[in-house]
Amino acid sequence: MATTKWVLDPNHSELQFKVKHLMITTVTGSLKIFSASVTSDGDDFENGEISFEAETASIDTGNTDRDNHLKSADFFDADQFPAISFKSSSFTKEDDDDYVIKGDLTVKGVTKPVSLKAEFGGIATDPWGNTKAGFTLSGKINRTDFGLSWNAALETGGVMVSEEVKIAGELQFVKQA
Repeated sequence: MATTKWVLDPNHSELQFKVKHLMITTVTGSLKIFSASVTSDGDDFENGEISFEAETASIDTGNTDRDNHLKSADFFDADQFPAISFKSSSFTKEDDDDYVIKGDLTVKGVTKPVSLKAEFGGIATDPWGNTKAGFTLSGKINRTDFGLSWNAALETGGVMVSEEVKIAGELQFVKQA
């Protein structure tokens, strides 16, 4: 079967993260500049290979002070570590629409294995004749595993920022000729 390359359509994709603040509410942020590609056997994504990279300086939570803190050495250290990357080791189909993607995530120079869920949205042709595939991505990581350990203890107990970070993505890929 022929190998097919799929490239992320950044205009129809988003990547978000969610983290508890003060352990009472969730703050949502996004990585605004990122790219990804998938190499698969035809239109079958099982056993495909995925690579991903995002610019840490593109973090956006809707609050400039918080964004600057996240870009600082307390968190992502965007000047020294300008990218977050992922390279898959497996892309396994669980049923008609659900996949598990395993691979190595690198954040702040630390690489750890992660497992993410991907729901296949299907394949469609856009009005300009491009074949597109869509996925909804979800997962969670422990930020301290990647050296993102800044926190502050609260007088009432607990901490300011949770260790668990939820990842959510809506990803649309364009089939390459």
